[in-house]
Amino acid sequence: MRARDLIKLLARSVPFEQAVRILQDDMACDIIKIGTLVRNRERFVKRRQRLIGPKGSTLKALELLTNCYVMVQGNTVSALGPYGGLKEVRKVVMDTMKNIHPIYNIKTLMIKRELSKDPDLRVQSWERFLPKFRHKNLTKRREPKKKSVKKEYTPFPPQQPESKVDKELTTGEFFLRESVKKRKKMEEIKVKQAEALTKKQEERNKAFIPPKEKPLMKKSTKAPTEGKLDIDAIKEKVKKAKTKKLGAPAVSPAPPAGSAANKKKKKNNKS
Repeated sequence: MRARDLIKLLARSVPFEQAVRILQDDMACDIIKIGTLVRNRERFVKRRQRLIGPKGSTLKALELLTNCYVMVQGNTVSALGPYGGLKEVRKVVMDTMKNIHPIYNIKTLMIKRELSKDPDLRVQSWERFLPKFRHKNLTKRREPKKKSVKKEYTPFPPQQPESKVDKELTTGEFFLRESVKKRKKMEEIKVKQAEALTKKQEERNKAFIPPKEKPLMKKSTKAPTEGKLDIDAIKEKVKKAKTKKLGAPAVSPAPPAGSAANKKKKKNNKS
């Protein structure tokens, strides 16, 4: 039995140094087939890579916690170690293929390992210490826009649809001559053409319809009284300003322009 297991492990590309350990009494092996668990090939490759982890870190953590040697090769996972460790390895591998991340199982294994060191807790249940991970469906299933309503079941077949000949027999067109039929068709075509022409003409006339204008605001007829100036009040203000002495010298009134011109003429005559 041990030799058979040794040949199986060597066939699954397990190194000889590890495969020879199966000959020991406390060692066992388990070859888990994962090829048929996932149908989609791309999804299967992603989940298998998730089991290995970045640079084999997830697989290494699993080996340290279970004291087993784990080898992922092709469509199988080969595990070699004690019976208890093989049980945990199988559970982690199956959960990973069912889209449950291996880190959750690794976390529970780490907690169990710490609890097993305490002799008082060996007799008690560990359910209160173990984490409870719930599967959350964040994205709900999209409902179809057109829901197909199922009809009531009837043992009788549906009624056969009427053919063109049956319709003509019911209306009486079947017994008419071909010339009359053609004339009726031409009349129907003319009616349709007339309806189409009227619609087109209405659409063209829409461009010539003037838009509705807004009502103009009525102008106020009140005369502007504010624009008039009170000349008498301004004159009084100017007189008061002249009487007050504000420190500036009083401005002497400028001589008229005609007197200066007369003086110049007189000087010229004397000379």
